[in-house]
Amino acid sequence: MDKFIADAHFGHFGVIEFDDRPFSSVEEMDDAMIKLWNENVYYDDNVWIVGDFCYHSAEPPEWYLSKLRGVKHLIVGNHDISLLKNKKALGYFEDVKQSIVLNLNGQMVHICHFPMAEWNGMYHGWWHMYGHLHNSNNEAQQFMLRKERALNISACVLRYTPRDFNSVIQRNKEWRGSLVGVHDVAEIR
Repeated sequence: MDKFIADAHFGHFGVIEFDDRPFSSVEEMDDAMIKLWNENVYYDDNVWIVGDFCYHSAEPPEWYLSKLRGVKHLIVGNHDISLLKNKKALGYFEDVKQSIVLNLNGQMVHICHFPMAEWNGMYHGWWHMYGHLHNSNNEAQQFMLRKERALNISACVLRYTPRDFNSVIQRNKEWRGSLVGVHDVAEIR
């Protein structure tokens, strides 16, 4: 099964405040996200990491990658520069791309870390999955919210774990319009 997540930001203390994540420390966030990931991902699942895997972390990217289940694919984000220079970490990925188009049970999906105003197949019913914006309430996010088939797959929107396509759609329905993140660890599940 294909699963998706963007903006995990493993090891990044600043993202806790930026996303208003329900964690008091990087260690708590990393432990919770690794646990959730492994509870929701099987070893043969394709996990599409859509940018910003880890950032400013005390541990190297391969430390996190070695603990996470799934066949990992990286769609490059703006905070993946050090990861791209790390040959050991790159060895954990099946492939590394700037964007990709997938056929998910007959649904065409254009996936890129950055939100697109128009994407391949947009006028033919194709979906677009993106990250980068997290759960911000800025002009770009307001624009993307008007795009019915645009799906924000930032970790804070997906409750900090990779999700399958149908779950991504469901989480976006719950999240859209409210822009309210998860503020309590008990709410994550």
